[in-house]
Amino acid sequence: MKQLFLNVKDGSVKLIDQPMPTVKENMVLVESLYTVVSAGTERGLASFGGKNLVQKAMERPDQVKKVLEKLSTDGIVTTMESAFHKLAEPMPMGYSGVGRVLSCGKGVTEVQAGDLVAMVGTAYHCEINRVSRTMITKVPAKLSDYRQAAFCALGGIALEGIHQAEVVPGETVAVIGMGLVGHIVSRILDAYGCDVIGYDVADKSLPGTRLRAFINSGDDNAADMSKALTHGRGVDKVIITAATDSNGPMDLAAAITRDRGIICMIGVTQMNIDRRPYYERELSFRIARSYGPGRYDTVYEEQGIDYPIGYVRFTEGRNIEEFVRLLSQKRMQVSDLITHEIPFEQAAKAYEMITRNPGKERYIGVLLKYSENEEKWQNTIHNTTVKKSASGEKIRLGLIGAGNFVRSTMLPVMKETGKYEFRGLATTGGVGGAQANDGTPFQYTTNDYQELLTDPEIDLIAVSTQHNSHARFVVEALNAGKHVYCEKPLCLTLQELEEIREAYENSPGELFCGLNRRYAPLIRQLKKEMKTNQIPAVYDFIANAGFIPKDHWVHDEAAGGGRILGEACHYVDLLQYLDGSRLTELHVTAGGNEAYPMNDNVLISMKFASGAVGNIVYSSMGSKKYPKEQLRVLSNGAVYEMDNFIRLRKYGSTKTTKEKLEQDKGIRAEYEYIFHVLKKKGKNTAIRDAFLGQELLLKAMQKVKKG
Repeated sequence: MKQLFLNVKDGSVKLIDQPMPTVKENMVLVESLYTVVSAGTERGLASFGGKNLVQKAMERPDQVKKVLEKLSTDGIVTTMESAFHKLAEPMPMGYSGVGRVLSCGKGVTEVQAGDLVAMVGTAYHCEINRVSRTMITKVPAKLSDYRQAAFCALGGIALEGIHQAEVVPGETVAVIGMGLVGHIVSRILDAYGCDVIGYDVADKSLPGTRLRAFINSGDDNAADMSKALTHGRGVDKVIITAATDSNGPMDLAAAITRDRGIICMIGVTQMNIDRRPYYERELSFRIARSYGPGRYDTVYEEQGIDYPIGYVRFTEGRNIEEFVRLLSQKRMQVSDLITHEIPFEQAAKAYEMITRNPGKERYIGVLLKYSENEEKWQNTIHNTTVKKSASGEKIRLGLIGAGNFVRSTMLPVMKETGKYEFRGLATTGGVGGAQANDGTPFQYTTNDYQELLTDPEIDLIAVSTQHNSHARFVVEALNAGKHVYCEKPLCLTLQELEEIREAYENSPGELFCGLNRRYAPLIRQLKKEMKTNQIPAVYDFIANAGFIPKDHWVHDEAAGGGRILGEACHYVDLLQYLDGSRLTELHVTAGGNEAYPMNDNVLISMKFASGAVGNIVYSSMGSKKYPKEQLRVLSNGAVYEMDNFIRLRKYGSTKTTKEKLEQDKGIRAEYEYIFHVLKKKGKNTAIRDAFLGQELLLKAMQKVKKG
């Protein structure tokens, strides 16, 4: 199937081939019929992409601040590489459409295969979309022009603005900004029995939008004309739908609103509030969050768990349901707002029109129309442009999963080594696979990971999926006779660890875990100079891990296992490597701060057979401006400090400092180590520590959970 992506570097768009997605629990697969090209949101993104770096920086000072923070801790080269990677990664476009259900995952009862549905959120410009059950609504058969349902996201945005403004039937409502969303807001308000006054810098009124009046917002007498239409009181509510860099809409809204009226923003303008009118008339200002309650909530949008209707009447999904109800009952219609239907294959023309518009066309509602395409049903896509290497020259890789780490780090670094051939990529669908394949093309991409396990031309299976699936993929790949590289952690339970051990012992394949810190050049230098494997030492590691919201999947015990199993395992392995002797004791003490209840503020104490001891402080409570990872090693009259894998200081008879321009956490060296082991140029000694460290950490975390 094909999906549309934006090149953030230059603002161009392109269609990328990928396998059709697989259905998941509480999800549905929808064959797209029409999707809406947003002349507001998507035009803004495309225009942003077409700007140079200076212009991009001026438009997004918040991102510049993040870059500067990273620069102060990670070094200039690492920071620039990260920033340019984000710019190079294609962005999926689209968020509103209508289509036909292909299949339903477990838990979906509202619709069935063959039903026509309106969809939002992950309703990309894509031939087949996977959408949460909470973000679709069935389209009744009596809505003959079902193209209108494709505007459901815009309808949801309009309704959320109306709800936030607490509009009551019979009120007079001002709509500032008469673009596509402005017309939809006005038509819904009319259907609800409100008088609507439209405002814009140009007369964009349409016969299908019933306005009590249209007023040019640039007219000096706009406020007086508004009061003349409202018995001198002013409008009851204002909904701002405009998109402009000006504060004009805010100033106008304050001037035309009655005593104790409400102003709601659903557009994008400056928001400088003049205190005087707000104080004198006790005005209220609200911002509507996209389509409604549930937006940006992963439990709602990704897990498909709805809010109880008794507590939240109009959620994201119920807003689009209401929009479709108004259409199907002919309380309103938006057919006349559709000015263009462009074949999906010619989507670039739509973006050219809404950005540069060389033909000076008048457009309001722009739809992409999807035609029959037999190739979209493919489960595997072959890339004939990717050449195979000479037999035995490189390690042939099969990759399961395409998350952010894979795209930003794993694949680019593997590619740089020149030691890997990218044979097969398996994902369940979604944008990650397309983004990964765009940056590092594979010979084929599939939605069935079993194809990788049975492919005789794959040497190494790399697993980089959610933590709860690591063990299953590792065991299956080892049982298939493959070498396996698994991103940390290896597993989430002791039972899974035993299953992996058994599979490893009975398999001809090697097993590697992505615990890369031990391969970092500064760590290797420290071990060599301090001779920590010969002289007992004291280790002190600080992980300033940073805050992650409670609803992130890593905190989910079932999916991610928590941050200690998911990330602190790095630092346990690092100290194991430095000492070289057997880790005999590991204890975890969790903090009790009520503001940070996720067990991600802990002390990990360790003891080794050599007599050495270590301490790891892992915290989510620190500042981002402070380096993330710091190590101190004290031994034999010397102290070494490693600062964020950028610099190494020695305090002894003399003080020396070694500093690197680029942060190096050992990832490249780890992939070279894997290559050398698989080419019989070295032995795999790291997996022994990985097994032991994981076992002791799992047991320690069990005690923490038991209190």
